[in-house]
Amino acid sequence: MAAIGNRGTVKEAAGFDPESDVKKLREAMKGMGTDEAAVIDVVSHRTIAQRQRIKEAYKQAVGKDLAEDLSSELSGNFKSVVLGLLMLPPVYDAYELRNAIKGAGTDEACLIDILASRSNAEVKTISSFYRKEYGKDLEKDVCGDTSGMFQRVLVSLLSAGRDETEKVDDAQAVKDAKEIYEAGEGRWGTDEVKFLTVLCVRNMKHLLKVFDEYKKIAGRDIEDSIKREMSGSLQDVFLAIVKVIKNKPAFFAERLYKSMKGLGTTDSILIRVMVSRAEIDMLDIKAEFLKMYGKTLHSFIKGDTSGDYRKILLELCGGE
Repeated sequence: MAAIGNRGTVKEAAGFDPESDVKKLREAMKGMGTDEAAVIDVVSHRTIAQRQRIKEAYKQAVGKDLAEDLSSELSGNFKSVVLGLLMLPPVYDAYELRNAIKGAGTDEACLIDILASRSNAEVKTISSFYRKEYGKDLEKDVCGDTSGMFQRVLVSLLSAGRDETEKVDDAQAVKDAKEIYEAGEGRWGTDEVKFLTVLCVRNMKHLLKVFDEYKKIAGRDIEDSIKREMSGSLQDVFLAIVKVIKNKPAFFAERLYKSMKGLGTTDSILIRVMVSRAEIDMLDIKAEFLKMYGKTLHSFIKGDTSGDYRKILLELCGGE
């Protein structure tokens, strides 16, 4: 694994001085109206760790919470991006999951995006922040809001028990591929539990081997079989797991593309991916986006958003 953060567009600010950033932010919020450009300048060019230090320095200097102050000054999608950037990653994930569950209807896409793409350690941390922040059990909340096989897949992902070694058992991979084939394409009706057992439990390297073997047996990619055999949220979650394992940046590039193409923009997805990946693998996501769609992510965001919201997303995106 490469060190975290080195494939991100957001890098550590050189000569970082939290006190002077606090001064800038206080100036930006003084008087009538807000100097959004100053806010963008600070929050989009500091790492998560640096933003935490700014929050501490702000509290010391002003005796108030920076996120609360900004929240009362900003609005709309721009505000959502700024507040997301001020949170630690597991706190932001917990916050997004909470919003996906509470209120009328469930945002299944959010549950899938987060739970299918985070490591065991990340999922455990998210769950503990969720309990700390909301006094509720994440698994219970997810179960109260989902049902059937989709719920069982999410519970399995929440148990954070995926094998994370790099051990590939060739014979087992062939067996796994056969079992999935026989549970889906090879029979009438689909035995989804078999898919769950393999896709949610085995390690990534082993699964790549399973996918190769599957193609030999079925004559098609496992994604194609999932699309033929399943529907709705269950199809979505299994596809997400497969795509994340094959190529995580490509998975996020596709999420971004789909959030912007066609009429209207699904801002919740656009914001979540831009905020949560800016410091991790945004450079790779941009490269995959260009490869997959023949256009830059930068040009897509530019054409699909406006105002300060557009400005801050473009900063997180980095240049063309």
